[in-house]
Amino acid sequence: MELTPPGPRGVPPLFARLVDDSALFPPSDAAMPEALKGHFASRGGDRSGMLGVFLCQASRLPELITELIKIKPAEPLPLSLIIDTGLGGVPKAISIVESRSELLALKMVEMPAPSDVDETWLERVSEFVPEDVVRVVEPRRGVGWLDGVQKVIEHGSRPKIRCGGQSPENFPAVDEVADFLAVVASSTGATFKATNSLHRAVRHTADDGIEHHGFLNLLVASARCLSGGDVRGALASTDGAALAEEARGLSDEAATAVRAMFASYACAEFDRPVGDLVDLGLLEAL
Repeated sequence: MELTPPGPRGVPPLFARLVDDSALFPPSDAAMPEALKGHFASRGGDRSGMLGVFLCQASRLPELITELIKIKPAEPLPLSLIIDTGLGGVPKAISIVESRSELLALKMVEMPAPSDVDETWLERVSEFVPEDVVRVVEPRRGVGWLDGVQKVIEHGSRPKIRCGGQSPENFPAVDEVADFLAVVASSTGATFKATNSLHRAVRHTADDGIEHHGFLNLLVASARCLSGGDVRGALASTDGAALAEEARGLSDEAATAVRAMFASYACAEFDRPVGDLVDLGLLEAL
């Protein structure tokens, strides 16, 4: 069954609003004016159906607002607020965003969890973040990690998995990602977000010599997780053509279920995932 395109130029449901813009973060580390210029260009382009929220650190809110005043966007910028000021700084940051509703639309708040994902801490997260805003919490990998993921889900937040970073230990093994997906899939209605080093669609060895996970691998692995397939095989695959064929074969219902589980991932360069999906025949070439 063909996927029904909901977005501009036929962006299939499997990829709609998949890519959150992390241009302010490594490896891009773009300056605020350049990051916003690129984001609004993508939002006004033919691939805008793939674009999700703009990620900005709480500590950089004044800078963001100053630039938006200059830009005068026609609509408020859909924002994910990345808390880098500690949990205690959340109410003030949200208050600042809400005071500039003509410029910013708060959609998501993301934060790292403490080493021990404490019930009281999670309750404070729920208290601080408005009910209509998605809460994303990243438990640290290590001993008891999956218990932390389960607690995050039980408290109504969205767990985040970090798939890479600046050093090899930031890259979870295939088994670790598979175990994470299993916890999410076993929890009714649970949704996760992914971040870091998912710049390409398919698993590959990057210039740093490290095996990088692919976002298409994660999508196919999520589909298999929901249908009882070989999740580890999907995560470990470097066969882009085979992964693309499997993704293309998902029904509308299956694609919707996958995206209900795998909500989005952060990427610093929007053109890269778009280009990979075009090369794999999953997006129409323009």
